Amino acid sequence: MTDGLIKGRTALITGASRGIGRAIAGRLAAEGTRVVLSASRMGSHGELNGTLEEAVAEIEATGAQAAAVAANLASDEERGDLVARAEKCFGPIDILINNAAMGRWGLPSALSLKDRRKMMEVNLHAPVDLAQQVAPGMRDRGEGWILSISSDTARQFDVPYRDSPEAAHVVAPYGATKAALNRYMEGLAHELAPQGIFVNTLAPVAIVLTQEAARFVGHIAKANPDMVEPMETMVEAALELVSERHVGRVAYSRRLLHSVGRAVRSLDGRRELGDAFLAADLDGVVG
Repeated sequence: MTDGLIKGRTALITGASRGIGRAIAGRLAAEGTRVVLSASRMGSHGELNGTLEEAVAEIEATGAQAAAVAANLASDEERGDLVARAEKCFGPIDILINNAAMGRWGLPSALSLKDRRKMMEVNLHAPVDLAQQVAPGMRDRGEGWILSISSDTARQFDVPYRDSPEAAHVVAPYGATKAALNRYMEGLAHELAPQGIFVNTLAPVAIVLTQEAARFVGHIAKANPDMVEPMETMVEAALELVSERHVGRVAYSRRLLHSVGRAVRSLDGRRELGDAFLAADLDGVVG
């Protein structure tokens, strides 16, 4: 466990039924934070997808407080009162983590307007809308944290590409939405910092090795282990940004942890695993 900086706070995490969002929610709960998990009520994708109810039950089984509020973030109507509904669970939201994202993969010269609009709704407009919903209450209380999960695809990859030219090209439209998110949140951070509200974005340095990621990029991880990072590294970096007074960082997981000298701990917070250079455990995940 850490020094209890976020104990007693309330957090809303989107995209929290699985993957990075679920792991962050569990770690915050282990630190004594009351967590509200949000995601769409979509059908599962086999063993790779969890449900909101399962995620909440998993956290509650540890003795922590958790609740679920479903919302389709692609719908401005459904997300329009998400914060108000979340605050009915445990009170005012102290920490907002915009983790939910939508990817549509295609060459920049061919990706449809429909797909581009969907990504912009979920990856930019939804985080901004939720930030605008929590900001007034945070301003009144004189304290708050807003963290949006970004992506290394926000920048153009160096040549020669580590995987393939096509792989680098098809992520460009998604990356463009994350670049817009970075810029918007950076400006919001400087606006809100004088009111004690700390806004940042965080991206992994490499592919976060979730089970779902392993399904799609396992071949990359197997050939290039340095292109993946442990879930614990990303979660630890997120914890740093929602417990300390960082302003307007467009941060990258390992680089952030290295710059502040923060150790990486297990997802339950009980064990120190290593430093920012902790390698991903590929055994049993990458076939």
